[in-house]
Amino acid sequence: MIKIVPDPPADSDESLACPTGTLHKTALTVFGACDAGHAPLFAVCAGIPAEDALVHASLLLKGAFASAFAACDVGGDGEKQGLLWSTLHAVEMAKGLIDAVLDGAEVEGLERGSRP
Repeated sequence: MIKIVPDPPADSDESLACPTGTLHKTALTVFGACDAGHAPLFAVCAGIPAEDALVHASLLLKGAFASAFAACDVGGDGEKQGLLWSTLHAVEMAKGLIDAVLDGAEVEGLERGSRP
């Protein structure tokens, strides 16, 4: 009997290391446009390893959290205080997501490295 459908490719180290949709490096991304008729002020450079970019994002969010926390400590009227706390929690959640991705990548790398 002849097989009509071929066998799927066997798992190899390469296919495990680069699953579809995996981010490897950053793309050029400009930001900081101020509508003053000139090019945007800032950009993320292309080719930065994704893990490095996530580490920097986590550090930026850590600083934003500290700033928002200090602003919450200073006080203010009820509405502004609520906005500050909302910002604080949003920054904390974003940092948690990024750290979870980094931790997951580290665990996955350790698991992959321990395979025979």
